Amino acid sequence: MFTIDAHLDLSMNAMEWNRDLRKPVHEINAREKGLADKPDRERAVVSLPDLRNGNIGLVVATQIARYVAAGNPLPGWHSPEQAWAQTQGQLAWYKAMEEAGEMVQIKDLEGLEKHINLWLHELPWTTKPIGYILSLEGADSIVDVSYLQKAYDYGLRALGLSHYGPGRYANGTDATGGLGPDGPALLKEMERLNIILDATHLCDDSFWEAMDIFNGHVWASHNNCRSLVDHNRQFSDEQIRVLIEKGAVIGGAMDAWMMVPDWKRGVSDPKSMDCNLEKLIDHMDHICQLAGNANHIGIGSDLDGGFGREQCPYDIETIADLQKIPDLLAKRGYSTKEIENVMFGNWLRFLKKAWKNEAIVKE
Repeated sequence: MFTIDAHLDLSMNAMEWNRDLRKPVHEINAREKGLADKPDRERAVVSLPDLRNGNIGLVVATQIARYVAAGNPLPGWHSPEQAWAQTQGQLAWYKAMEEAGEMVQIKDLEGLEKHINLWLHELPWTTKPIGYILSLEGADSIVDVSYLQKAYDYGLRALGLSHYGPGRYANGTDATGGLGPDGPALLKEMERLNIILDATHLCDDSFWEAMDIFNGHVWASHNNCRSLVDHNRQFSDEQIRVLIEKGAVIGGAMDAWMMVPDWKRGVSDPKSMDCNLEKLIDHMDHICQLAGNANHIGIGSDLDGGFGREQCPYDIETIADLQKIPDLLAKRGYSTKEIENVMFGNWLRFLKKAWKNEAIVKE
C-alpha cells in the first residue's frame, strides 16, 4: 500500500552519520562494520531504496540544528548562525538528491497531486523519486524572524518550535516554561507564510501557549500517548483532544522508549521488552478512541532518528516493514478505508486542506 511517513531525519543521517542513503540498508550497515562512534552503527533501517521497497513514496524530511547556550549539556551549536549554516548544508544534500533524480521536493498542492498520481498510477514505482516535504525540527537555527521568509523561499513547509531542552523560541522535551520572547512573532510569521506548526517536542507550558496563539494548521509528526508511556515527551489525553479539535494528524513514532514503559536506554532491547509494531498500534488505537474515528492518526516513524534496530520494534528489519501495519490494523477491526487513511490518506487530506487556498506573500 502506498505510504506516507511524516518524520524522517534523512539529511542528518547523510551529513552527520555519513550514510550514503542511495545505497540499500544492508550496504550501509556493512560499511559501518566495527564503528562505535554512534550507538546505532551497523543497525540502520532507512535508505532511499528501502523506502521504495516499502512503497513509501512521500516523506516529511527534516533539517535539524540545535543552539546551546553556555551550560547546556546537550549537543548543539554555540550560535544561531552556526546552526543556520548546518541546516543549509543539510539543504544542499536534499538538492543534490534532487539533481541525482533520487528525490523531489513537494511544496504546493500542484506538486503534491502530480507526485501522488505518479506513485499511485504510473509504473514502475521502484524507480520513482521519493517526494519530500521539508520540515525544520526545532527553530533555533532561525536566526531572527526575518529568516523564516528565506526558509520558506527554499521550500520549508513545516516547523517545530523546539526539540530537546530549552529552545530560543519555545521549550522542548524535558524542559519547562512557555514560549521565548520571539516565539509569538515567529508563530505569527508562520501563519502569514502558511507554514504548518509541528507540535511535536513542545513541553507542556509551550504547547498550551502555542495552541492559544497559533491560528494556522497544526500537526504532530511523531508523537505517542502519555497514558501508555508516562513521559513528558508524549502527549496527554487532554493535549491529544485539543489537537483533534484543531484537525491535526498525529504520526505514530517508533522509538522504543516512546512505545513501551520502563525502557532503559542503552540497557533494554526490543525483544526482551516485547517492543513490536503491535505496541505502535496500541498508541494509534488510543488516539482513535479519543477521536471516535481513525481520521487523526498516521505514521511518523522517526526511524534512524539517532537510533537503529537496537531501539525500534523488533519486527522492523528495514523501513519497508511499515507494510506490516495494514494487517495489524485489520486484525484490530479497522476497515480497508480506515487503513488507507492511516497509511497515507489522513496526511494527504491534511495537506490538501492546508495548501488549498494558500495565500503566499512572496516579497
